[in-house]
Amino acid sequence: MELSEQTDFSKRTGFSEQTVVVTGAGRGLGSAMARAFAAQGARVVVNYRRSKDAAENLAAGIGGVALQADVTRAGEVDAMFTAAEQHFGTTVTTVVNNALADFSFDGDARSKADTITWEQFDAQFQGAVRGALTTTQRAIGGMRSAGFGRIVNVGTNLFQNPVVPYHDYTASKAALLSLTRTLAADLGADGITVNMVSGGLLRTTDASSATPDEVFDLIAASTPLGRVVTPDEFADALLFFASPWSRSVTGQNLVVDGGLVKD
Repeated sequence: MELSEQTDFSKRTGFSEQTVVVTGAGRGLGSAMARAFAAQGARVVVNYRRSKDAAENLAAGIGGVALQADVTRAGEVDAMFTAAEQHFGTTVTTVVNNALADFSFDGDARSKADTITWEQFDAQFQGAVRGALTTTQRAIGGMRSAGFGRIVNVGTNLFQNPVVPYHDYTASKAALLSLTRTLAADLGADGITVNMVSGGLLRTTDASSATPDEVFDLIAASTPLGRVVTPDEFADALLFFASPWSRSVTGQNLVVDGGLVKD
């Protein structure tokens, strides 16, 4: 498909018509989401910041392309999108904002209210909010031209269930939910939907590898399913917001945590 071709994606919204950028896809949850999109026939851009080898191996295995970019840097994001468009010959239709600033889900090691610094908050806001805004702004033009766009942001259930003192991480994801809803209102008339999928602790990603087994066991015992959600299960739920069945759904936050949080 040539970049100049005007395709009515509003009528053909299957995954095979989509070119998907998954940020932070070189490892962990992002890699599970990249595999999930590829399994449905989408063209997938495996974005990474430092995990070059892992990203390239994943891309080779799913028929995608691995592209480096720090999503907080507009110039790098622009270069990534341009390379993706040239590689696949079409505009990016779908963006999954998954990239996470360096963080470890280890409650015992996290800063408490009396010691946490603004620099820690700023790092998380840069990764979650600035990163999502940067990729979204770069994607808008192509999505408007196509009359179709899907933006899915990755959140957390911790602002409904703040059981651990991840003050910086939780605040940044709460801000990302606000951005999700304001963008949904702003871009809906262009055929672009913006939604969020929020997980609990996942078993297991690089970020949750430091979590003690007893914490996983406690969470599992608290869920109706009696187990902790896996990255693959989370990715399955995320596909809904990019699918034809979500064409009238925008500004929403779907919690995928095995039923732990009820609202």
